[in-house]
This record gives sequence, structure tokens and C-alpha cells, in this order.
Amino acid sequence: MKHARVAFEGAIYEAVQVEEGIQLTNGKIVQENDVVWLPPFVPQTIFALGLNYADHAKELSFNTPTEPLVFLKGKNTLTGHLSKTVRPHDVTFMHYECELAVVIGKTAKNIKEKEAYEYVRGYTVANDYAFRDYLENYYRPNLKVKNRDAATPIGPWLVDREDIEDPMNLQLRTFVNGIKTQEGNTKDMILSISQLIEFLSSFMTLNPGDVILTGTPKGSVDTKVGDEVVTEIENIGRLVNTIIAEL
Repeated sequence: MKHARVAFEGAIYEAVQVEEGIQLTNGKIVQENDVVWLPPFVPQTIFALGLNYADHAKELSFNTPTEPLVFLKGKNTLTGHLSKTVRPHDVTFMHYECELAVVIGKTAKNIKEKEAYEYVRGYTVANDYAFRDYLENYYRPNLKVKNRDAATPIGPWLVDREDIEDPMNLQLRTFVNGIKTQEGNTKDMILSISQLIEFLSSFMTLNPGDVILTGTPKGSVDTKVGDEVVTEIENIGRLVNTIIAEL
């Protein structure tokens, strides 16, 4: 099933996708543009992977990491489907990153790779914008690169784990103003979902609502004010975001 969280007429609702549109918990059916889309789950700790696709590392002229390059993001960074993200005045290279986001469903500590999927609630789409001008050291990302307000659209849907047969074989695509600029497949991740869960849970407890952004394939293109950026992942969803100018 596909789940969402939306604001409608001054209240926040859980919602599901139905043939007629979006059904709120009060039974009312609304359409995509009738609501304000929120992240489809209540986020806790946000983990982000850098250089988890070899082709993206090569594209950025970095060596492929030998262990997970993980950093944390604040909840302020997340925003929903059909939202707007600010391009700062001083930035010359702001690029999208289409990523499979893995949402944890139950408490996990010292989990082995073969058991990892038992702790996954579901999957969604994330677009983790990067502001390359602020990058000091890719192996120690500057906060200004990855922690700006509303710079990580996520959603629209959280798809139940059971509904995705193989999360390690999904097509990812990005379109800027209708033109395809990025394409890849989750099978090309350097570290798989189960390996990442084993790694993280080996030294810290993962909790329901934690989310892992698993990295992006090659295809980083600068985005400008006014651009509509669509990031989509096979069987999971199509996430739309628009770039606006800084006031």
C-alpha cells in the first residue's frame, strides 16, 4: 500500500492512494493539488550516504569509498511533494540527487545483513539537493551543503516493504523541465540496503522513523530558478519540486 501525510483544511491527515485519488483517514477523497504534501512519515534521525554509486563518485572526480560515507541531516531539511526549494544567491552549482529512501519500522541494534529487511517499514523517493559551492571536503561534508531548509523533498508516498519485490533493482530517473537528465538503478549501489542497516546498527540503535538516503547515480546537472525537477523511482513514486529564488 502507498501511504502519505498531507495537510487539508487546517488539519494533518494520514492518507492512502486509491483509484479515485487520495483518501484521508476521515474517508474524504481529495486530489493531488487539493492538499499540502508533507513527508510521508514522521522523521527521526536522517542518515545520508555520499558516493554510494561508483559512477557518481567518478563523475565528481572522487575515489570510491572503502567504507560507508555517512552523514546526518536535520529534520528542517525535509519538505514534501510539490514544494519549493530556494537557490541561494551566491550558489553557482546546485544539483539534485534522486535517492531511494529506506524508512526503519522497528528498533534495530546489531542487526545482521540477512535479517536487515525485517526492520524496514517501507520506501520513498528523496531529492537531496547539494550546494557544491559550500563543499569543503567531500569526506566531511559542510553543513551548508546538505542541511539547508526545505532542500530535501521527500515522498509523495511511503510504499510498504512487502509491496516492493526487490528494492535493489529499481530504476531511478530525474527530469528537469521534462528533459531526462539522470538515470540509474539501485542494483549499482556500492553498499546495499541490508549492508547499510548492518553497518549503522552495529554501533548505534536505529529507531522507527529513522530514514536512510542511499545515494544517487551519475547525472548531476546544475538547476536554475524556475526549474521543475521531477525525481522518480520505479514502483515507488514521482516527486515534483520547483526551484525558487532567495528573497
